Amino acid sequence: MDKNCFISIYLDTRRAKKNGKFPIKLRVFTNQPRKQMLYPTAFELTESDFKSVWETTKPRKEHKEFRKKLQVIEIKANEAAESLNHFSFEAFESLLYSTDTKKKDVSYYYHIAIEQYRKNEQIGTASNYDLSLKSLLKFNNDKELQFYEITPQWLKDYEKYMIEVEDEDKNKKKNSLTTVSMYVRALRTIFNNAISEKAINPDLYPFGKRKYNVPTPKGVKKALSKEQLKALFEGQPQTPEQEKAKAFWFFSYFCNGMNTKDIAQLQYKNISGDTLTFYRAKTAKTNSNQAPVTAYLNSFTLNIIEKYGNPDHSPDNYVFSIIEPTATPENKHNQISNFIRYINQHFIKYAKSLKINDKISTYWARHSFATNAIRNGASMEMISELLAHNNLKTTMGYFAGFESEMKKEFAKKLMEF
Repeated sequence: MDKNCFISIYLDTRRAKKNGKFPIKLRVFTNQPRKQMLYPTAFELTESDFKSVWETTKPRKEHKEFRKKLQVIEIKANEAAESLNHFSFEAFESLLYSTDTKKKDVSYYYHIAIEQYRKNEQIGTASNYDLSLKSLLKFNNDKELQFYEITPQWLKDYEKYMIEVEDEDKNKKKNSLTTVSMYVRALRTIFNNAISEKAINPDLYPFGKRKYNVPTPKGVKKALSKEQLKALFEGQPQTPEQEKAKAFWFFSYFCNGMNTKDIAQLQYKNISGDTLTFYRAKTAKTNSNQAPVTAYLNSFTLNIIEKYGNPDHSPDNYVFSIIEPTATPENKHNQISNFIRYINQHFIKYAKSLKINDKISTYWARHSFATNAIRNGASMEMISELLAHNNLKTTMGYFAGFESEMKKEFAKKLMEF
């Protein structure tokens, strides 16, 4: 236990009750900061009886049972204080007055959140929360994790543990800051959920100013240049798999950087002539007022639908046979993940055959669409609308900036008065 903390049974003689007795309280005192707290108990005694019960070495026979009850209170309080790495009155109270220890457990609230996300068919988010919990528990030596244990310093230690070098010879890092950010943001939500249910004291919240700040790593801009896009679009794939990967990668690019999950869930009722209208699956569960995304099909994308699309154009049929209509949400999630891996694997091979060695993924199509559209003169507001973003800050995160030649050309034009 923190040597700064002292616990004792105390008779509060400041005000006697009508029966002449005084309340017995639990006294907790700290030197730094110098602070005292008195916690109520269910017991009361006169001053003389309290001396007989608690202050004498050998209490009378009729007082021994009373003394044991007070000792239980003192022992429980000391056990609560001893379990804290760094004593605080808030954490101490949270432990001392916990009537449902299970509800104080971090895992309990994680499992509630995971189950809710699964019910909402947000399988990817549920999976992320599951990985977050497993990572936190592993750092905690697979022991139950209580909210009061998670202090700003605990989180700093966790972050260091996640990104430290795993093998000095290979100089390999365990995880990226992006992974740490994802896991810790999930934990932050869990804290907020527990606080909103009044299960823990808000003072236990370890995030924010002068506490722990969730890392916000600057992401690598995943956008291809105009020259790279031209080479990939005009190039000839070497295998049918590469041809299919190219087809769906550019289908995404030409359809406003359409997410692969949205492509998989696209139905024929979303298509009217050369117009494609859909709602983003990523935000459908969290934004009831989201506007539909409209993309215009060109000869290339229409050809992809003709070549790879379901021949039965019934309105409710999926356009592409990526997911099974009767599959469970979990199976649909896995089928989409497998398709993304398929595209990434074969598109990377195709790009390498053209001397483009970046590890290009499906997500690059979305970033490339945003970046090249802005470079070609589209406003940030327009691209934000086409991407169905809620704010411009998100869109700005997609933009890879202007190329050097464009900057040089701009500098030259400054002389044109």
